[in-house]
Amino acid sequence: MSDAVETGMPGDTRHPRTPEADVPVLAVDDLVVEHRNRSTGEVFRAVDQVSLRIAAGQSVAVVGESGSGKTTLAMAATGLGPRGSGDIRLLGHSLASIGRGQLRRLRPEVQVVFQDPHGSLDPRQSVRSGLRELRTLQPRRTSWITDADLLGRVRLAPEILDRFPHQLSGGQAQRVCIARALLMRPRLIVADEPTSGLDVSVQADVLALLREIRTTTGAALLMISHDLAVVRAVCDTVHVMFRGQVVEAGPCETVFVTPRHDYTRELLAAMPGARWRNRR
Repeated sequence: MSDAVETGMPGDTRHPRTPEADVPVLAVDDLVVEHRNRSTGEVFRAVDQVSLRIAAGQSVAVVGESGSGKTTLAMAATGLGPRGSGDIRLLGHSLASIGRGQLRRLRPEVQVVFQDPHGSLDPRQSVRSGLRELRTLQPRRTSWITDADLLGRVRLAPEILDRFPHQLSGGQAQRVCIARALLMRPRLIVADEPTSGLDVSVQADVLALLREIRTTTGAALLMISHDLAVVRAVCDTVHVMFRGQVVEAGPCETVFVTPRHDYTRELLAAMPGARWRNRR
């Protein structure tokens, strides 16, 4: 990997890039992931022949109802979960051909923001202690910014540093999780239902923050969601998953305005203020 850095926001440094500008941050081809029921021995195909591409600075959404396979796809594609057949290339490296050591070195490049922010934070650690732990593990990657300035990037006051997770609201906790991801200067951020459970005003703030991070750092964003309004606010393209398969994919506006698949239409029909029905 290249050690070169590029300039991002004023006074900031972007994450290092691969030398090949045309290499996708993530490339998935014909991915299959199967799970076996331990009680019955029955095999269930959670992800079925799915392909997608994400370039640097691009935001791609995977949407679908619970159990559609979207989170399984994201975890497998980023080396954080089990994977079956098919080809996955993360930052130009095939996950099928690299060893555990190389995968471990790649993992700081991929940061995940989960649905439950309080569940992602150690209840015994203050925000400051959690950041200090990351800095100890990755001193070179994390030396680019102070704790106070980092929190400023996610619109949190410095006094948050001395609070523990139970002292944070849901929105504050989620922004702390985003700050922890940003500290590592990742090339890919995976946001798995990042606004679920937050009130509408806080949702809007978190989504604006994700948009800002993408545009100012050049990090790619993979958004996992069942909420098409959230996807429309942040993402360039969308993949609609149903029973493990991608049934429709394309630019968000195209899919939202002229959906081709019945399942996509069902998702859009549940979206408040859906206007696609008037444009068909």
